[in-house]
Amino acid sequence: MTNTVTFIGLGTMGRPMVRNLARSVPVAVFDVDSNAIDAAARNEGVTALAGPAGGAEADVVILMLPNSAIVERVLGDPGDAESFAGRLRPGALVIDMGSSAPPATRETAARLRERHVAMVDAPVSGGPRKAETAELTIMVGGPAEDYERALPLLRAMGSSVTHVGPSGSAHALKALNNLLSAIGLVGALEVLTAGTKFGLDPRTMLDVINRSTGRNQSTEVKIGPEVLDGRFQVGFSLPLTVKDITTALELSASMGLSLEVSEACVQFCRAALADLGLGEKSPDQSEMARYLAKVTGVDLTG
Repeated sequence: MTNTVTFIGLGTMGRPMVRNLARSVPVAVFDVDSNAIDAAARNEGVTALAGPAGGAEADVVILMLPNSAIVERVLGDPGDAESFAGRLRPGALVIDMGSSAPPATRETAARLRERHVAMVDAPVSGGPRKAETAELTIMVGGPAEDYERALPLLRAMGSSVTHVGPSGSAHALKALNNLLSAIGLVGALEVLTAGTKFGLDPRTMLDVINRSTGRNQSTEVKIGPEVLDGRFQVGFSLPLTVKDITTALELSASMGLSLEVSEACVQFCRAALADLGLGEKSPDQSEMARYLAKVTGVDLTG
């Protein structure tokens, strides 16, 4: 196991991931939210960093950040000796566990390699519930030897860890997975809306669908408690959903693919986000049902 680990990014996912990781190896943490740092540091094996620069001497740096722009902002220019990336020692390993854009990941990994710093992309799937129980699904992109080095740490946070290809591959797969998940959610909401308009009971429909071929993760896990019961607490925000599925659509477009169902889903999610707005709190992914109710006049909440 690695000697020292720095973990940057203590959001909804990062906090439980740190708690599980610290059961295997000491972890130093940083976040722009000082309250998040204090909360994480209350766990055994976790110490707080006064600033990110203090974590640059670690053997491994794990980033759990929202997007590529923030990753680049935190790391800085690897050629600048005063930046975080410039302070990383040769032989260090960077693990980007957020949902970054694949082309940016490839570029960052290449620039770090010039300084003899390794990098893998290791985004996760499973949401806050699986993060709490260390049952995340983790996909990993990068050289095989770097994957093997990261594997013990990743296994402390996830129950399924798979090497999927070279740098950027895992971020590509994560974006595509989230696009498929969004398609499943939007499709299920529309089907339930149509059935409810016809006169069917949405709970009866959902029960039958979950015993039939139309079931998916959204029908089985999300829609019952979060939409029909009106909680709207899937735990993954709509802005992050839109960011991830846009990444997937842009990746497809860059390869000359025009995917009509995917494009329609992204357009719907963007419209829902524009209608719901951000306000003091980002809308939950499940709140797309509120937008659908508004445009159709059919409310699925009971």
